[in-house]
Amino acid sequence: MNRFMIGQYGRFDYNKFRRDFKPGFYGIEACLFEREEDAEHLLKEAGDHGFRIGIHFPLRAGRYKHRDALLLSDDKGTREAAYADVEQELSYLRRLRPDYVLFHYPKPVIMDDRVDWTLWRFSDRSEYAWESEYSLETLREGSEQLFEWLDRKSREYDFTPVLELDGLNRYLYGTDLLESLLCRYPGIRLCLDTGRLYLQERVDPYFDAKAVLEAYAPYAKLIHLSNTNIAEGRVRFNHYPVHPDQKPEEGWAPMEDYLRIIAARNPAVQILFEHNSALISDEELAQCYEWVCELMNGISS
Repeated sequence: MNRFMIGQYGRFDYNKFRRDFKPGFYGIEACLFEREEDAEHLLKEAGDHGFRIGIHFPLRAGRYKHRDALLLSDDKGTREAAYADVEQELSYLRRLRPDYVLFHYPKPVIMDDRVDWTLWRFSDRSEYAWESEYSLETLREGSEQLFEWLDRKSREYDFTPVLELDGLNRYLYGTDLLESLLCRYPGIRLCLDTGRLYLQERVDPYFDAKAVLEAYAPYAKLIHLSNTNIAEGRVRFNHYPVHPDQKPEEGWAPMEDYLRIIAARNPAVQILFEHNSALISDEELAQCYEWVCELMNGISS
């Protein structure tokens, strides 16, 4: 379990910390804290318990115009503002000594015009662009700039940049653009979100979640682990704790298949339980941890 993490979003929730965080866990990922004192609680508990801190940009809520940094916007002003926002946050985070800082990629999401994205959730229109209006060359140029900048800032501020794959189009799953950048900048790593990958496979007939896991798991530092249930054309459960009783034929993601791929391709990856543990009992939470531990260690039947 020394690769396991939990999330703290909105505040440092001591009830969640006492229930969900177990001895030997690697760390806590924090995001969108409303109050300065919550960052102080996080720093104190990290020192007292010896765990690492991960940051899902931004740590501080309400500071920036957009929740996710639109670092690949095709609008120069928006893009420059996003870079300035990230620089400001990195300066603030220095005292927390984060192990990593995570950003969504690509952002804005580049959406395949052929797909019905009704079930995909966005905060506002700025978060996505249509593939027909956003070229592969624009993505290539923006990504080159982003990787070079993050590589430089990672040394300046001493953190690992992590890019969480958001909605993917054929620019990323059908070319070698991303893989070539990851090879050139090995200090930049990925986050793979199992719930998001499953959702895209269900709405996008051109997308293969398992193929993406096979291709990109070796470059991942982190897995955001939760399950999603989709049935009768709607998302019934989101960010639900994974459990061996969840059956794909009932609308759940094939989580055992996903975890076996991840374990085979990158057995040392960190697992963040990005779920709402209040949805299940203490016994079910223990079963969740045990099952994932067994699968990641290759000992599940």
